[in-house]
Formats: sequence, C-alpha cells, structure tokens
Amino acid sequence: MKSINHFLIEPIGSRYDNEIEVGDKKLIVNSEIQNHEYVNRCARVLVCPALNTTSIREGDEIIVHHNVFRRWYDVKGKEKNSKAYFKDNTYLVSLDQIFLIKKNTRHTRRKDPFWMCVDGFSFVQPIKYNTNIELNEKEDPYKGVIIYSDGSTNVGDLVGYTPFSKYEFVINGKRLYRVYNKFITIKYEYQGNEEAYNPSWAQSS
Repeated sequence: MKSINHFLIEPIGSRYDNEIEVGDKKLIVNSEIQNHEYVNRCARVLVCPALNTTSIREGDEIIVHHNVFRRWYDVKGKEKNSKAYFKDNTYLVSLDQIFLIKKNTRHTRRKDPFWMCVDGFSFVQPIKYNTNIELNEKEDPYKGVIIYSDGSTNVGDLVGYTPFSKYEFVINGKRLYRVYNKFITIKYEYQGNEEAYNPSWAQSS
C-alpha cells in the first residue's frame, strides 16, 4: 500500500525513551504517556509515498516530531494513539513531521551511513559559556556548532540563532537543537576556547 503524500513508518524500539543507564543499571525517569520529552523520535521508513520528491528511501532511519508516537488521554480518561497511527505499530507521517534522515549506504556513494537534515533545518550542538562570571546556566543559549545540515549550511560552523528558535533532541548520545535555517543569524569566528556542552543524562540516553 502506498499513500499519495505520507510515509509509512515504524518506531525503532518502543514508543517512549523512559530509561537511562546509570552504571550497570537502568533508571526509569518517566511514567507519564503525555510527557513529550521522553517520547521516542527514531523511526524507520517502510513505504515511501507515491509522490515522493525527496531523497528519503525505504529502509532509511529518520527523526520525527515528538507527537507521532505520543499517546494521550481523552476526556473520559481513555488512552489513545496519535492521529498518525495507522495499524500494527505503523504510522503515516507527512514530510513536515520529519527533520533528520540517516541515509543508507546503498542509496549513496559514501562508505558509511550519515545523517542529513530535511530542507530548511540544521541541528546544532550548544557550547559552554566562556566567562569567568559564575552563572547558573552552563551553556550559551544562542550559540552552537552545526552538526547536521541540509546542505545550505556548513557542518562545523559556529553560529548564533534567535531566541525561541530551537527545539531539543537527543541523537547518538548528544543533546542537539533543531533550528530553522532562517533563524540562524550569524556565523562566528572560532577563538580556540570553545567547548561543546553535552549533559551527562543525554550521554546515557
């Protein structure tokens, strides 16, 4: 079965990422189905739409919006699937619900799989504040390094972005921010003392 405009996907693993590893043990950090912070966002493409104009192919791993796999309670307290749910643990999503693609090597000339953004987005890793002043915040909220790009920005660039333009994801043990390219406002020159900021809880996710 092919949809006209929607990708048929399945979650990689369970719907929720409710556990972190602490030493040799696993710790449950969430038990609420409506908490979006712990919803799994990793999926695999099963079937591409008939009108697929993207580079996404069947078998590709993708990062999707947190509402795709999130369940919720109706007014009667009954647990419900998201609107994206199709059947048998599969979901139908549109392109605007996909942010990142892990390209399979059989579809490219590269030797190893690699992540690339859907057009219009970059994924940025924040850096630590570089200051002698004692601050509660450890990271610079408006500055980071581009880790994944859609091709219109350069991986490795140190950039600044506007307030309220970022959204948090954890990819391969790194906490990253999804940022619209149009909200990246400046490219900085490296000073040599920049340091990536990645909290310990992200590394164990």
